[in-house]
Amino acid sequence: MRYSLVNRVKGAFLGAFLGESLTKPNFCDLGKISVLGMESLISLGRLDVDDWLKRQEQAGIELKTNIHSWGQIIFATLPVVMFFHENPVKMRENILEVQRIFILNQEHEPLIRDASFIIGYAIAKSLNEKIDPLNLISEIVNFLDQTSSSLPQQLIKVNELLKKGVGLETAKKELNSPETLINNIGLAFYCFLSTLEDFSLTVLRATKNYDGNTDITGTIAGALSGAYNSIVGIPVNWQISSSWTNSSPWGFDNFSQMLELADTMMSVWSGVYDFGGDFGEFTNKGYTIFAAPKIIRRRANDIGLLFDF
Repeated sequence: MRYSLVNRVKGAFLGAFLGESLTKPNFCDLGKISVLGMESLISLGRLDVDDWLKRQEQAGIELKTNIHSWGQIIFATLPVVMFFHENPVKMRENILEVQRIFILNQEHEPLIRDASFIIGYAIAKSLNEKIDPLNLISEIVNFLDQTSSSLPQQLIKVNELLKKGVGLETAKKELNSPETLINNIGLAFYCFLSTLEDFSLTVLRATKNYDGNTDITGTIAGALSGAYNSIVGIPVNWQISSSWTNSSPWGFDNFSQMLELADTMMSVWSGVYDFGGDFGEFTNKGYTIFAAPKIIRRRANDIGLLFDF
């Protein structure tokens, strides 16, 4: 195993935050709903959309029909991706359950749904250490199956550009789409797959020439690269930069609290969480989870679904 599971999970969340921070350093909120989902999963040990919605209402988070809210909805599914990463069927079902409570405009449902599936599938492959860069796009398109959105065509175009080895500026022109979210996802995947082993370069390229919507591109690219390279692959100087450590990411005082919450969620996933204990006390225990096959894989066997994902 190249990296521990918990380090990949932390890398995905921290990567998403850093990608957003590069373009919106004083207002990072794309992951606020995601945090509520993590807290709900930790509290109940399962997905309960009613509990999630109640937490959203208590937090006073309102969603509008725009690209920023679409980003919030997509990243709201990240905890579900982490929690069900070893089971693609359950992951898919639960992503749909989460999105039913957040999608306000049915017209955009296929696009937002497919965006969540695409990002979730790629992150899950990294968490399972089964990502194949050369075949990832074709696998994602197959996972989407039949859809009315044009995201599969955009991903196929990304694949063609990668094979040709085109530069960033050419890729931006070729991937330009009147639908902002399609443009964002295409560019994020291009940046991720063209600089697979370099987190900082991936995120910097994704946030280059910020145009008002690039925070979505940077956040997506950061989450993808963070899951693949793990928190270990995120440069230390990025992690300790005062511009980020002194900010308030996604409702926290600092991002170390966010990482502790991610650690706790994976403790619940792995079965070491004590449901009789106090949530607040548990978050300070600092469990570290490793993907030991005889421990974590047993969880999948218990539900009778062990996939080669």
